[in-house]
Order: sequence, then structure tokens, then C-alpha cells
Amino acid sequence: MDFLTDPVFAGFLAASVRLAIPILLAALGGIFAERAGVLNIGLEGQMLTGALAGYAGATLTQNLWFGVIIAMVAGAMAALVLAYYAIRLRANQVIVGIALNLGLMGATSFAYRLLFGVDTPRQRVDSFQSLNLGALADIPVLGPLLFRLDALSYLALAAVFVSWFVLARLRIGLNLRAAGEHPEAAKTLGLNVPRIRFGAMAVAGALAGVGGASLSLAATGTFVDNMTAGRGYIALAILILGQRHPIGALASALLFGAAEALQLRAQLLPINIPVQFLQMLPYVLTIAVLAGLVGRSRAPAALGKPLSDD
Repeated sequence: MDFLTDPVFAGFLAASVRLAIPILLAALGGIFAERAGVLNIGLEGQMLTGALAGYAGATLTQNLWFGVIIAMVAGAMAALVLAYYAIRLRANQVIVGIALNLGLMGATSFAYRLLFGVDTPRQRVDSFQSLNLGALADIPVLGPLLFRLDALSYLALAAVFVSWFVLARLRIGLNLRAAGEHPEAAKTLGLNVPRIRFGAMAVAGALAGVGGASLSLAATGTFVDNMTAGRGYIALAILILGQRHPIGALASALLFGAAEALQLRAQLLPINIPVQFLQMLPYVLTIAVLAGLVGRSRAPAALGKPLSDD
């Protein structure tokens, strides 16, 4: 059992959690949207918007938490654009989501150069650092997993349990489920389904925005074009893998984070395997696990379907 106290293993566990956080936050947002019946393909663009907005806010104000708040607002606004087309205009949610992702990919690159200049070296902010929790951080296994994280990671873990409580224990969670399963029946009960879906999308965008901010304010300390690198799409897979449940999303995100951490460490080993194959590992693992869920993962009945009458 000496491996439990090995520094390499401890570093692997800590990296697994850190790499899971951005995807976890976006997946939680996707759960709120899908529970309400909206297929939020735009998570990638909302994360990217949050990454830039968070970085810009923190850089201009020298306050990381202000950057996080700006990221939440920016992510929510990006999500509400998709919501307007999907709910009010009844557009195809997949097409609108993909178009939003592509548009925001270019818009964030342009906005960065507009704010900070074309030839200016990329500035770095003092990113979120791991909190010093003393002896707790030295506990085998639990120390690296729970007590060597930054404040934003703890916020993400808290969001998991808050999301579960809201969705499972509060009336708003029941209303979300009604809007996603039987919107017509929900209307007859007096529920404003469009308003519920707009609200769910705002929450989804805010969470995805914070997920993007965790990349720029915790992982790297700067903004890079297209730095989300498909994590928004992975978040969609993670929420399906987790059965659209916050706790399930946490477990699935940790699985992906562990695979990502494993491939990063494998690149340092003296093995004759092309680096591209190692980089494929987390995505291949995700696809393989999802393939085993075909026919067993049940989506809300009205997911992706436009409302017949506002």
C-alpha cells in the first residue's frame, strides 16, 4: 500500500480533480438545460466566453472573484442567445448551438485582440492557488483529492450538491422536470414553460462560464484562442454518462479527469508510443463508456423539441 503515499500518485489524484473541474461545471449547466427540455449544444461557446470574460475582468480589475462574476454573466448571456432562438423562434437547437459555438470561437479571438492589442504579449494574472489546509493535505488519497484544491474547485464541488438539492428537493426542480418531460401538461397547471426554460438556460450558461473561467483563472492564468479545446462537447457526453444527475456528472468528470491526467503523465515515460495516441486516451475512453450506455440512458421526453404554443 506504499503507493498511496507516493508523491507521484498523490500528484496524479490532484491533477485528476483539477482537470475535471471545468468539464464538471459545464456538465452541471447542461443538466439544468436538459432537465428543462433544451439541448444546450452551445456549452463550448459559453465556456469560451466565460474564459475570456473572466480573464479580462480579472486583468482589468486585478480581482479574481470579480473575473468569476463577469464570466458567469457573460456565459449566461451567451446561453440566452441560444435560448431565444430555440424557445422564441423555435429554431433547431443543434444547428443553433453549433453556429453559436463557431461564432463565439471567432468573437472571443477578436474581442481579445480588441481589448489587449494584436502584438501585445499575453498577460498573465495571479491565478487561483491551492489552499493551504495543513495536515489535511497529507492524508493519503483523501488529501490530494479533497484538500489540495483551489477555491474555484471547492466552489465547483459545492455546486454539485447545491444542484442536486435544487433539482431533487425544491419545487423549482419539479418545475424543470415538468417543462422537460410534459411541457403541455405543465402549461395546464399554470407553469410558464418558456420562462422556466429561459431561467434554466441562464443557469446553464453561468455554470459553463465559470467552467471556462477556471481554465483561464486557475489552470493557466491567461487566455488562449480556443482554449476550451472541445471541453464543452465532452461535458455533453459527461452529463449523459452521469444519467443527467449532478452526482453522476461528478463521477463521470473525475473519470475523464483521471484519463486526462494519465495521458499527460504517460507522455513523460520512456515508451515508444506516438503522443497523439496518448492524447486520444480520454476521448476514446469517453466514447467507449458511452457506447455501453446506448439504449440505457433516458433523456427528458421533450428534450430538443420546440414548444407548440408560447
